[in-house]
Amino acid sequence: MTNRPKAAAIIVAAGRGLRAGPGGPKQFRSIAGRTVVARAMAPFCAHSGIIAVQPVRHADDAAIFDEAIQGLTCRPAVAGGATRQASVRAGLEALAADAPDIVLIHDAARAFVTEAVITRAIAAAGQTGAAIPVVAVTDTIKQVDAAGAVAATPDRATLRIAQTPQAFRFDVILEAHRRAAREGRDDFTDDAALAEWAGLTVATFEGDVANMKLTTPEDFAREEARLGAALGDIRVGTGYDVHAFGDGDHLMLCGVRVPYSRGFLAHSDGDVGLHAIVDAILGALADGDIGSHFPPSDPQWKGAASDKFLAYAMERVAARGGRVAHLEVTMICETPKIGPLRDAMRARIAEITGLPVTRVAVKATTSEKLGFTGRQEGIAATASATVRLPWTD
Repeated sequence: MTNRPKAAAIIVAAGRGLRAGPGGPKQFRSIAGRTVVARAMAPFCAHSGIIAVQPVRHADDAAIFDEAIQGLTCRPAVAGGATRQASVRAGLEALAADAPDIVLIHDAARAFVTEAVITRAIAAAGQTGAAIPVVAVTDTIKQVDAAGAVAATPDRATLRIAQTPQAFRFDVILEAHRRAAREGRDDFTDDAALAEWAGLTVATFEGDVANMKLTTPEDFAREEARLGAALGDIRVGTGYDVHAFGDGDHLMLCGVRVPYSRGFLAHSDGDVGLHAIVDAILGALADGDIGSHFPPSDPQWKGAASDKFLAYAMERVAARGGRVAHLEVTMICETPKIGPLRDAMRARIAEITGLPVTRVAVKATTSEKLGFTGRQEGIAATASATVRLPWTD
């Protein structure tokens, strides 16, 4: 059996996007409540074949970038250069210390890449060493001269529109970029052109017409309208979790560290609020439960922070092309008192998920001193998640 190649992804998000009109760099604008760069990154973060996602941002965009990708798990972003080519090389160099076998290079402005395209990219690079996704040209193309007159009509049967992610053997594309830098070549518009210059044969594989590049204000308006209409499969999931008290000096509740005379008996940090939310999201996706994705028998989750679980659940939604519309959690306990902590909990959940705080509700109740919560032996939580997905049937 052939070992599966290690694949990483570079997300290039250092451009200024001036053709998109006013409003700042286009990768940080929102479409249907989610930033372009987060939409572009999420399918890579969630893909089982990608071991690392390396973002590249503009040197001045550290704060806005971190805010735009809240809830996604990736490597620390590195600063790009003056050109796209320089930014890609910065991403490659950041991965070089622990080099993957294959690297996928993707433009943040392509916000609608799918899991299937990523899978095809990994397979194609593994077979050929250099491959790009393409779609057929359906319009007649004219070549014009300097005066604007038609000079030729290329045969559209031989033409293809190139997309990203473009996929390569890591060592080969890294050396090609280093060579181009040494020789002062910084004019390549994509990595396939640089690879061709370096003498590589670049194969093609099936792209996706929906994997379009957002360039103009009209592109944004069209996709906003499309997503608003397309996300008509509205799901509601519920979750429940409970943990008993044990030794300790604090509790993790909805992502907030709460000083307390006890701790939780739990394999992870025992955050019942976040665990219930994770189960609610997974339930809305019909995608198992928290225990099936993060089994307590697995030692890597011992003492794990539950914000990782919630970020993962959000990535599962994004990978399906959906979004979370609302989250609600109810804490059931006698102590500690949740009321004074409610705003901090809402803010922390919003931070982890990337949702506006207005789409997060935290409530609390007691069990009137009945049962294990009434006897102050532990805490329970229930949650609901409203998720919007594209119709698939």
